[in-house]
Amino acid sequence: MTQTRAGRDEQAVRPFIERFASVLVEAGIPPMPARVFSALLVTDSGRLTAAELAALLGASPAAISGAVRYLGQVGMISREREPGSRRDVYLVLDDIWYEVSVRQDQVLARWVSAARDGVEVLGPRTPAGKRVADSLDFFLFLEQEMPALLERWRAHRAARGT
Repeated sequence: MTQTRAGRDEQAVRPFIERFASVLVEAGIPPMPARVFSALLVTDSGRLTAAELAALLGASPAAISGAVRYLGQVGMISREREPGSRRDVYLVLDDIWYEVSVRQDQVLARWVSAARDGVEVLGPRTPAGKRVADSLDFFLFLEQEMPALLERWRAHRAARGT
């Protein structure tokens, strides 16, 4: 095992990137964006250029370009210009999961609206209408519980001093 001063096994990093990316793929993120996100997540600085991402992942510049475009559109990474350079640097936020969760409120609101429409269209007494009504009930429950959950997370982080 090759340990650095930070206690990290550099030979295990690439396999971990691929393993974590596969979990993200199972959750619905396309494979190359999942790999790029995972690479940024495990980099101590949380910042890499497209060339660095391509070298780390053994991927083409075109694949990296498409992946960072996707990740930027869904708000999982951001792009900055290096001062005094024409190169872009892609970065992951330190509290990315919190940020993604906060944005879920907007998604939940759309799901609630669509499910309400579905119940109306299908009729609340039909089997399909009942399924959609159950979905609506679940979405409303999540919408109600999410703010308290996120507040508990903030309190948890504060207690840990992070």
